Amino acid sequence: MDTSNQKEKNGTKTARPPIVAVMGHVDHGKSTLLDYIRKKDTASGEAGGITQKIGAYEIIHTKNDGQKKAITFLDTPGHEAFATIRTCGANGADIAILVVSAEDGVMPQTMDAYLCIKKAGIPLIVAINKIDKTNADLERTKGSLAENEIYLEGYGGDIPWTATSAKTGEGISELLELIDLVAEVNGISGNQEGEISGFIVEADRDPRRGPAATAVIKNGTLKQGDVIVAGSAFATIKIMENDNGAIIKEASMGMPVRIIGWSVLPKNGAPFNSVSNKKEAEEVVRKNIEKEISDNLTDNLKNSQAEAAGVEQLIIPIIIKANASGTIDAIKHELNKIENERVKVKVINFGVGDISENDAKIAESAKGAIIVGFNVKIDSRAKTLIERSAIETKLFDVIYKFSEWLIELALNRTPKIKVEEKQGSIKVLKLFSKDKDKQIIGGKVIDGKFSLGDEVKIKRREAEIGRGKIRELQRQKARVDEIPTGAEFGSLIESGITIAPGDIIESFIVVEK
Repeated sequence: MDTSNQKEKNGTKTARPPIVAVMGHVDHGKSTLLDYIRKKDTASGEAGGITQKIGAYEIIHTKNDGQKKAITFLDTPGHEAFATIRTCGANGADIAILVVSAEDGVMPQTMDAYLCIKKAGIPLIVAINKIDKTNADLERTKGSLAENEIYLEGYGGDIPWTATSAKTGEGISELLELIDLVAEVNGISGNQEGEISGFIVEADRDPRRGPAATAVIKNGTLKQGDVIVAGSAFATIKIMENDNGAIIKEASMGMPVRIIGWSVLPKNGAPFNSVSNKKEAEEVVRKNIEKEISDNLTDNLKNSQAEAAGVEQLIIPIIIKANASGTIDAIKHELNKIENERVKVKVINFGVGDISENDAKIAESAKGAIIVGFNVKIDSRAKTLIERSAIETKLFDVIYKFSEWLIELALNRTPKIKVEEKQGSIKVLKLFSKDKDKQIIGGKVIDGKFSLGDEVKIKRREAEIGRGKIRELQRQKARVDEIPTGAEFGSLIESGITIAPGDIIESFIVVEK
């Protein structure tokens, strides 16, 4: 790998391989584009054809002048449900490639990805992909981008772009050259001998070796024996693998590495730094945890105050188990979408790994709790307890199926409330007779309709003074079931309030929503 040993003006930094996030709408060819670059096939093995976590890959390419250059790619999910993971990818990257299909143009998740890139404040390259397709139309796609205020070079803006085909490889060399150019212009660099820093791409629990995480190094050189801290997790580097799974003893700037042996699973997107030793790591972690607890207490207090001021909500407790921590982030993102004033899904426990007996016990103790598993299994002890206690448990392998189920769950569990829906209003013209609580009046429908059996509100000078019910309706001496707008009629209304000429009577029905 050539990290270009030309020193920058400060004398300590050198150019390093750029970290590039590949983003865009689902099915616009992001993973297939990377497959062509890597000469490997990963897309066909993804559930539902959707990238469900961030992959980090280093590639070496030969420039037009014969120089070899390294680039690290992050393949971020395009489906809307993975907004949290996309944000992590954009925040860790130096450059973003926005992949847009030449067939479809800008789609909803194209804009979601673009907004992530803008928020991260990193340089952008647009790759108009699928130019080999019959329906491909470059000019229409450029127009679609411009309509959404994404202005390309030569089309009213300064965003560099290239046309590509992940199938034929057309435009791939130009794309890699463009990445190198943008990296050079933006001075992407680091200190090979400086303090080690980077960010966590994806964390999961290795069945044999415990907590593991893919990380990308942005500064320094990571070696066996080094100690790093990422939020509430730390690791002493004992086992480190490159993106091909080979064990390595050191990793330089820009490299993605898999680190085994964390104290706990670090969070996706968390920055990491090196410390002197394990004792210092434990102290840094302790302070980070204290800060996190303090921040959570503040957030919980704000939430409690907000809930106290609002209406009572039905809480649906949920336990999440997934194969990777990034998937948990995506599920939490989906949960946030379905909250309303009457129902709230609350995560009471979550973790990486199969559904265990402990998960089932937690669900058993929480009334109405649901266990959700994503790309995991249910162990035998948990299965026995789940069946015995009739605990609702759902397993998924594609996030949008979870989303569909979640919407239906919220709909079915949302408490029904009775709502009064106005049907019409009349003006009382005359009171003909009154016998106890039965009154015969003459009136005219001002708006809507007046129907037999409707409940009514009696208003005088815009204030409600009582209620009643329509017992009989007559129009032109004939009994009817309904009186339309503008018609005059006679009615027998049952009410304890004496109705007077000039009163307004509103009819309504009670419905459950």
